[in-house]
Amino acid sequence: MNTSPTDPTTPGSGTTGASANATYGEGLRTNLGQAGSHVKQAASDAGQALRDAAVAAGDELRVGKANVKADLADGALAGIAAAEQAGGAAREQMDALMDKGRDLVDSAAELIRERPLASFGVAFAAGWIIAKLARSGDR
Repeated sequence: MNTSPTDPTTPGSGTTGASANATYGEGLRTNLGQAGSHVKQAASDAGQALRDAAVAAGDELRVGKANVKADLADGALAGIAAAEQAGGAAREQMDALMDKGRDLVDSAAELIRERPLASFGVAFAAGWIIAKLARSGDR
């Protein structure tokens, strides 16, 4: 056998049990130390990944918030435009109703000028009917 007497892995190499245990113990400590440093590095990397993910999520939330604000602002502007159009339509309707009312008053005034006696009779009869209805409601 061509093994050296200090090789602890070779059985019967001539080393004592205490020397082999010390060598194995040293190797075990070295490997455990390396394993520990790798675990620490893995934990550090995981923490960094979480921080990076949180930053990315925060950025996405800010972008999403900005998009929501922009959409709400666009909705508000569209609502204001719709209200203005509705106001314009209401003004047009009111103007049309006012014109019809003026036309009715003008035609009534023209009718009264053309037939004053008939207008007085109609007004007297309408007043008498209203008075009768008001008195019958009191009983």
